Amino acid sequence: MEPRVRCGLEIHQMLDTEKKLFCSCPTYLRKDDPHFTFRRRLRLAKSEVGEIDPAALFEYEKGLSYLYEGYRENVCLVEMDEEPPHELNREALELALKFALMVGASVVDEVHVMRKIVIDGSNVTGFQRTALIAIGGSVEVNGKRVGIQTICLEEDAARKTGEVIEENALRYRLDRMGIPLIEVATAPDITSPEEAREVALRIGLLLRSLGKVKRELGAIRQDLNVSVEGGAKVEIKGVQYLDLIPKVVELEVKRQLALLEIRDELKRRGVTRDDLVFKPVDVTEIFRNTKSKVARKALEAGGRALALRLKGFAGLLGREVQPGRRLGTELSDRAKYWGRVGGLFHSDELPAYGISQEEVEAVKQALGVEQGDAFILIFDEPEKALRGLRAAYERALEALEGVPPETRAANPDGTTRFMRPRPGSARMYPETDIRPIRVTREYLEKLRQELPEPPEKTLERVMREYSLSREVAFQLFNMQRMYFFEEAVKKTGASPQVVATTLVNTLVSLRRENVPVENLSEERLLEVFRMVAEGSIAKEAIPDVLRELALNPEEQLENVLRRIGIERIDVDRLRAMIREVIAENKDYVLQKREKAFGKLMGVVMDKVRGRIDGSVVAKVLKEELESFISSS
Repeated sequence: MEPRVRCGLEIHQMLDTEKKLFCSCPTYLRKDDPHFTFRRRLRLAKSEVGEIDPAALFEYEKGLSYLYEGYRENVCLVEMDEEPPHELNREALELALKFALMVGASVVDEVHVMRKIVIDGSNVTGFQRTALIAIGGSVEVNGKRVGIQTICLEEDAARKTGEVIEENALRYRLDRMGIPLIEVATAPDITSPEEAREVALRIGLLLRSLGKVKRELGAIRQDLNVSVEGGAKVEIKGVQYLDLIPKVVELEVKRQLALLEIRDELKRRGVTRDDLVFKPVDVTEIFRNTKSKVARKALEAGGRALALRLKGFAGLLGREVQPGRRLGTELSDRAKYWGRVGGLFHSDELPAYGISQEEVEAVKQALGVEQGDAFILIFDEPEKALRGLRAAYERALEALEGVPPETRAANPDGTTRFMRPRPGSARMYPETDIRPIRVTREYLEKLRQELPEPPEKTLERVMREYSLSREVAFQLFNMQRMYFFEEAVKKTGASPQVVATTLVNTLVSLRRENVPVENLSEERLLEVFRMVAEGSIAKEAIPDVLRELALNPEEQLENVLRRIGIERIDVDRLRAMIREVIAENKDYVLQKREKAFGKLMGVVMDKVRGRIDGSVVAKVLKEELESFISSS
């Protein structure tokens, strides 16, 4: 029997407005060194209702400081929290209102900006500004209506650029902070992994139809809320790729079902909360002469070895919950985040990693481990090891209940890892520095007349205007590349067939070869298409050029072309090369005559591939073959 799955989406689309949401800074990102830095620490405060948000408490207890980087051109005193926010960006508001009208949502009468507590360092203020724009509405996918719960307009956060280990600090760059985002949250109406992708595709296409949205990697981010019957609502953050959504949902369902099985097994074994007692034991002396490199390194640095017995957990810590991840991994994740330790060992995986059977037996004896029990073990500084052990212990207690509600981060392979506790309702309160904006019926009617054509109409028009087959056009549609395709053809003058083939075939093939095509921004692709249209690159060279650009994203295109030997050759030089090839194969040509074209075409293309168009090669080769044969 298939498990009952409930899934909702939160989609965040970065807008390509002229200015940021609450100031006049432009909305572009930079890669060069910042002009200035400053440091902050963020304090924990109660909300308007006198409560502390658990996610905020989690971040505060890490005890970190934050080093912020900025540029003079696109970071101002608003981002630095040295000046009150300006009025809400009307261009961004208009885009959010248009989207609300497109999905039939009910727009609010007044837009009020709220503060959402965020103290992980990604916002200098300690909160993110967000405004509710509309509620309700729906999108239709395969004949089914999926509800929209809320549509919000919010400021993007700073982007993390590194960690200063010795200073216990995180480094953030402020160029992204304040760029407007539309956040769309669906109802939990999605019931399968593939349906989640289809809903995300539909919402993504509607957002892109607005025109003024950013399209580089990370410009649209999908968060998932997933639960199975008997499980819990788990939020999964940061799914950037559309095609990864079904796998993330599928593997989260697998994880929750596995955790429910572990819960039931613990019940069958009669394990209760009273059986799990937090009594860490210092077992450092057992490992004084250990061969484990991890243990030896920690102990030589002044660390200790702390161990904890988990009654009734034998065989369960090693049980797989996702590919390559086990219940022990979940305990380790908690220890890493709360204790900032490197990880932990558990008895289901030992002896291993240099830890001997004798050492394992000694730890069991020190802890009083009995048949059916397990233990966990951490090597680190005493305080960190104790905090990590406490966090792992609390995660073990949650195993008795099944699936803990939490926020998790998506890994590139579709698995997930613990990120932080789920936020509570105590994280929102009014923004007093920004006046509300009234939304009139007349204004909404004006915007209704300016709505873009639906994506399906764009699909039909693109097929008709650019002579694309339905299969290719639908692939562009399904990959969210339809709008970029049309832009690329118009901006560069490249052949529609060349652009479409590159987007639906070449990039897919390169990804299958494990080439990091995510490094290819749309600006990079436009640059390549422009050079193809100008004749500087032959269309046959596109795969090689894109491969090198993906592997070397910071390198200039001209340098890449020079390095891989793709330099444009003219027809005269081509003709000379063809004559040489014919001369080298003259006996074959005279014997086969017209049939020699196929073989020689392959020889010539191997010599000139990427430096001149294949159609030109074919034309000149035919001319030279005819001339040679007629004169022989």
